Amino acid sequence: MDRPRIVSALNFILALTALALIGLTLYSAYFGVFPDGIQRSAHLLMIFVLVTAYALRDTFDADRPQSSYPGLKRFFAVLMMTGGLVAVGHQLVNFEAINNRYGAITQFEVYLGVLLIIALFDACRRTIGWPIVLLASAFILYGLFGNYLPSPFGHRGYSVQRVMSQVYLGGGGIFGTPLGVSATFVTGVVVLGALLEKTGAGQVLMDIATALTGRLRGGPAKAAVVGSSLMGMISGTAVANVLTTGPISIPLMRKSGYNKEAAGAIEAVASTGGQLMPPVMGAAAFIMAEFTETSYLTIAKAAFLPAVIYYAVLLAMVHFEAVRRNIPVLRDAGSTIDWASILRRAYLLAPLPIFISMLLNGYSIMLSSFWAIVAASLVSFLSRESALTPTRLIETAQAAARAVIPVALACAAAGVIIGIITLTGIGLKFSTLVVLLSGGSLPVALVLTMLTCLVLGMGLPTAAAYILVATLVAPALVDLGVGLLAAHLFVLYSAMLSSITPPVALAAYAAASIADGNPLKIALLACKFGMAAFAVPYFFVYDPSILGIDVTVTQIGVSFVTAILGGVCASAAIIGFFKGRLTLVTRLGFAVLAICFLTSDWRLDLAAGLALAALIYVVTRATFPQDQQAGAQPASIKSKGDLK
Repeated sequence: MDRPRIVSALNFILALTALALIGLTLYSAYFGVFPDGIQRSAHLLMIFVLVTAYALRDTFDADRPQSSYPGLKRFFAVLMMTGGLVAVGHQLVNFEAINNRYGAITQFEVYLGVLLIIALFDACRRTIGWPIVLLASAFILYGLFGNYLPSPFGHRGYSVQRVMSQVYLGGGGIFGTPLGVSATFVTGVVVLGALLEKTGAGQVLMDIATALTGRLRGGPAKAAVVGSSLMGMISGTAVANVLTTGPISIPLMRKSGYNKEAAGAIEAVASTGGQLMPPVMGAAAFIMAEFTETSYLTIAKAAFLPAVIYYAVLLAMVHFEAVRRNIPVLRDAGSTIDWASILRRAYLLAPLPIFISMLLNGYSIMLSSFWAIVAASLVSFLSRESALTPTRLIETAQAAARAVIPVALACAAAGVIIGIITLTGIGLKFSTLVVLLSGGSLPVALVLTMLTCLVLGMGLPTAAAYILVATLVAPALVDLGVGLLAAHLFVLYSAMLSSITPPVALAAYAAASIADGNPLKIALLACKFGMAAFAVPYFFVYDPSILGIDVTVTQIGVSFVTAILGGVCASAAIIGFFKGRLTLVTRLGFAVLAICFLTSDWRLDLAAGLALAALIYVVTRATFPQDQQAGAQPASIKSKGDLK
């Protein structure tokens, strides 16, 4: 068996399929989207080819560790792909006839539906992991056997034919809205992100972050926070963010004095917030626009300030921790920053303002991403180092396609879940249960909702996690009087934080692979550093002005400032440090003030602000002796005596 030739052939298939996938998206962005049955089926068909080609290549690659029975694994991979291609191809070729039957299903299509679900679950298992497979399987079993469950969760029962009609042929199943979003909006923006990373724009963002924070206490950790927020604009996934910024920030944090677990935890928390940062937002923003029937631009505007608050609070946590541990400054005051080199490469960021300005001027997401991609391709040729050569073009297409695979498969699997939820009405029952358990109390309902989102979101990509919790949990908050957009952003935020919540903390595990630390310890520390950030969604539920919806600029400004103050208070209470170590009483004082800043009542905010000023005065002037203060000068700055 000629392994190198087989690997070369598979690489050719991967490159060709990736280019076809990207080409279909760009063609649709400029000339218009094909009918749903064609666009979504073609998208999923190419995803199946990519997944199988990657699986086969791994079994032939001599550089990878080989497991037992490789021949059987290859046969199974090809068998799954064949089944998936036949089932999807039937939708692609016969979409008009299927539409004309209005969901009526033939016995042959029942078999095809079962075959597609098996192939889809196998592809999900290979790329995303078992959680989404087990969850979707549980929903299918619920659809088939839910009539045996007691009230209120039981239903009248549905046959295999009815379930397959809903999941395979129905517009609310596998080929529903989530897969449609992946086949249109998501792929275009992911291509833009891959282009920006390949041309070096991502490195420019990290250089800017490092330059801005290098002279600050705990600078590398703050660089990780700032860099991840900037990278989040173009990557939108926690794990990708960790793997992009982590190799730079984690070694710098270790060098400055953080242990490996703390360095990994800070990077994991910082990267997780990237899923909130427009324009990508882990692809969830585009799905949210469909679910809430709200424009993407409105969602991006609403999400921006909460994302800034998330990172501001995380910066406060990192700062208090750095001062408490006396982490030195990495760059001394006399060193210079090579801003000229950074500015010379700033042209690589030009596609971002083009993309944003087109959105602000009312152009569609697809067309905006199309012209931003064109701009990224053109500006790359301004330098030989960044020029998009044919080889780099293929590498970019493959990187983008590989990033699209988990999103597309998660959306397709989530379509299975949505189909069952729609068929059985379990979503309404679940929402009713949350309202009943909370006793109609919004604070209790919010806590229950967040816990539910953390559990349901474990091990899932952002898009899939959001689809699930938006369908099951968000309606309960709306029933309790929370605004539609605030409710959906709350559940998105809560599900997103599952990336750092044990036992399945994907971002923490990715950081552990770079930091060479204990994954569970990193996940637990990430929860500590992200603890104040867990409070951020409560701010925009109790004070929706932060979302900028139907309010004045003054109201937005006041809400933003008080949210920051509340987050800083929460950070001080959690770390136990503010200019010096806090006593139990002063920590409780900061915690109470953080809660007071939650409300939208300016009088309570003013009172909390005055109380905060008084508490800071007490902490800095009366409570601590001089030798207990944040001691320390930065290690890299010499004392006056040394300077003499």
